[in-house]
Amino acid sequence: MNFIAIKMLVGDAGKYLGMVFGVTFAAFLMVQQGSIFWGLMSRTGGFIDDQNQHDVWVTDPEVRFIDDPKPLQDTALSRVRGVEGVEWAVPMYRGLLSARLQGERFEQIQVIGIDDATLIGGPVDMAEGSLLDLRRADGVIVDEFGARTRLALTGPNGTTIPLKIGDSLELNDRRAIVVGICRLRRTFQNQPAVVTTFTRARQYAPAQRRLLNFVLVKAQSDVTPEALAERIKETTGLGAYTSEQFWWKSFWFFAKNTGIPINFGISAVLGFFVGAAIVGQTFYQFTADNIRHFGALKAMGATNLRILGMVLLQAVMVGLKGYGLGVGLVALLAWRAGSGGNLAIRITEWHLILAAVAVLVIILFSALISIIKVFRTEPAIVFRG
Repeated sequence: MNFIAIKMLVGDAGKYLGMVFGVTFAAFLMVQQGSIFWGLMSRTGGFIDDQNQHDVWVTDPEVRFIDDPKPLQDTALSRVRGVEGVEWAVPMYRGLLSARLQGERFEQIQVIGIDDATLIGGPVDMAEGSLLDLRRADGVIVDEFGARTRLALTGPNGTTIPLKIGDSLELNDRRAIVVGICRLRRTFQNQPAVVTTFTRARQYAPAQRRLLNFVLVKAQSDVTPEALAERIKETTGLGAYTSEQFWWKSFWFFAKNTGIPINFGISAVLGFFVGAAIVGQTFYQFTADNIRHFGALKAMGATNLRILGMVLLQAVMVGLKGYGLGVGLVALLAWRAGSGGNLAIRITEWHLILAAVAVLVIILFSALISIIKVFRTEPAIVFRG
C-alpha cells in the first residue's frame, strides 16, 4: 500500500513538484529571514564578544548599548579599583574618528584605546604582527576586513591594495603606522576598527575634557561577576554589567528601537502562509484527481485508517524533500554570500527546529483538508461513469 501511495504521488509530476516547491519556498524563507535577523542582531554585541579577559564592563549609567559610549570622569577608574572584590581594572577608549587615507580620501573609523601597561582589551586573534607591537612609536593595529575594504589603498589602474604592515594613515593630523592586522567580529555599525594604546588614542581623539568611556574589570576568584557588577553600581553609582548582560542590553535596544524584528518577522510569517496555501491547494487538488483510486482501494477492503496512513506518507515525503531543499539553499546562500563578511547570516539549530515544526504544520494541514474528502468517498464511486 505504501508503494502504491508513492507511485500515486510521483506519477503526477506537475502537482508533486508544485507541492515540493511550496514547502521549499516556505522553509527557505523562514530559515533565511530568521538567520539574517539573528546574524544582524548578533552584530550588536560583536565588540563585546571579542573581549574575554575581563568580567565586568563599567560605563556611564546612561549608556544604552555598546556603541553608545559616554565619557566618564577620570576619577572613575580609581573609584572602581577601590571596590571590594575587584582584582584589577583598566581603562578603555572607544570612539568614532575620521581617518585620512591615501591622498585626500577620508574614512570614518572606530578607534579603540587599550591600557598602555597591560594591553588588556586588545585583539586576541592576530592575522599579522603581534599585540606587543603597539608599544612601537605611532603603532596601530587594523582589523583585517577594514584593511582590505574601506581602508584599502588605490593602486595603478584603480586596483585595490589592502592596507598592510608598514602603511600609514592620519588620525586628527597625527601619523599612525600599521604594525599589525587583527581579526575582529563585525559590529552593527560596521566601521573599520583601529586598535592602539589608551594614551595614543587620547592624542588622536579631538581635544575634550573627558575621554575615558569604559572601565574593564576582573573579579576576584571568590566573587561572581554578577555580584561584583551590583556592588560597583551600589558603591560608585556607575553602570556595571557582565559581558552577557551588556550583550543582551545592546541586543534589546536595537530590537525595541528599530524595525528589524518586525520586518524580518513579517517575511518569515509570509513565507509560512504562502507555503501553506500552495501546498494545501495543490495537495487537495492532487487528492481530488486521485479520488477514484482511493475509492477503488476502499472497495477492495482498505480501511480509512490505512488510507490515512497513505496520505500522511505522501505528505511526509513532500515535507522532507521540500524542507531539505529549503535548508540546503539557505546553507548555500550563507556559504557563498556570508563568506565575504558582507551578509550577516547566522544559522542556529533553533532556526532549523522552528522551520521543521512549521513545515510539519503545513503538511499536516494539507493532509487534513485532503483526507476529509477521501473519508467521505464511497467505494461505489469507482463504478460510476
